[in-house]
Amino acid sequence: MDKWVCTVCGYVYDPAVGDTANGIAAGTAFESLPADWVCPECGVAKEFFEKV
Repeated sequence: MDKWVCTVCGYVYDPAVGDTANGIAAGTAFESLPADWVCPECGVAKEFFEKV
């Protein structure tokens, strides 16, 4: 699975790790994140992420 980087703050979403602090299990692909998921570092929406 591809990693995705926030173009605002540089946070990297790694599907192998997920975002457990916000209820996203390890193994969750970026495309499968809920529409209202936001960057855990700066709070921007998914459209501000680019595939690494």
